[in-house]
Amino acid sequence: MNYTLKNIPDEIYEKIKLRAQRHRRSVNSEIIDILYEATARTRPSVEEILSVADELRSHTKGVVTDEFISRAKREGRL
Repeated sequence: MNYTLKNIPDEIYEKIKLRAQRHRRSVNSEIIDILYEATARTRPSVEEILSVADELRSHTKGVVTDEFISRAKREGRL
């Protein structure tokens, strides 16, 4: 399938061109790669994000409060 992009801002085109040079690809191939990467990723569900957050929380002790942060700063730990 062919598609023509029109009115690409110069700044974006230059960035794509530089990226293509770094990857030793044509601008067209680079755009295809960018589109592939953008569409290949799947976003995690809310449940997955919360599950990871719960897992991380299970490995921490207590709650970080403003007082804890202020004390750590005074003691030079942050």
